[in-house]
Amino acid sequence: MTTTVEPPANKTGPFDDELEEAAVLKFLASHPNFFVDHPDILLKMSAPSRWAGESIVDMQQYLIERKGLEMAELRDAAQDVIETSRTNMSVQTRTHASVLSLMATRTWEDFLRVVTQDWPLLLDIEVVSLGFEIGLEPPAEFMCNEVRSFHTGYVDSLLEGDQEVRLFRAIDDDGTIFGVASGIVNSAAIARIFAGPTWPHGILALGTRDEGFRPGQGTELISFLSRVLEFSMQRAIEWEAQSIAVEPK
Repeated sequence: MTTTVEPPANKTGPFDDELEEAAVLKFLASHPNFFVDHPDILLKMSAPSRWAGESIVDMQQYLIERKGLEMAELRDAAQDVIETSRTNMSVQTRTHASVLSLMATRTWEDFLRVVTQDWPLLLDIEVVSLGFEIGLEPPAEFMCNEVRSFHTGYVDSLLEGDQEVRLFRAIDDDGTIFGVASGIVNSAAIARIFAGPTWPHGILALGTRDEGFRPGQGTELISFLSRVLEFSMQRAIEWEAQSIAVEPK
């Protein structure tokens, strides 16, 4: 005789609703502080209405839901502040490291190497460029591949007059500023360099492939970086001149 096995009855889910509800109730009864420790769960739950009916509006339910939305918005705002603070701290730390690397230079060659090769790594950007309005008879120090050459008046036109720093969300560079690296640069920060009345006008250009710079950002650290660069540039060239003067003939 063949025995027929009845298939189990179909269920609507992996758990029996009544058993699951009983387990939840038992768990909550034994953990009265559960929602105190996990308040976010309350934002995803529906609160019971005090009244029911088509022509009745439960204002208490409405206020509870609105407070829940406000709590979620405040939590998101607080998270944005935390992330921004972390980013600012990281940028400040990188700026300080860049300044320290520059303070250790002595010769003009070391100065250029640190700025154009080390700074991109320290600042976590793609390229750093230096450029000056050199003129028809440029000083020997500026006659090298690491320094870009501009015509007179270019710096003021780029910085739109008397701006010290200008941020570009998207910059269209034909190679004048960043040279061969212009193809990978999307956004940029341009800072004025003016070491003294006898020095040519110039710029410090920071370029990144993503939207790392955009108008509205703070520029204090970039200004600080360019001021330190001016001092170090002047010191490096003076050091070179003193070294040449004391060389034995």
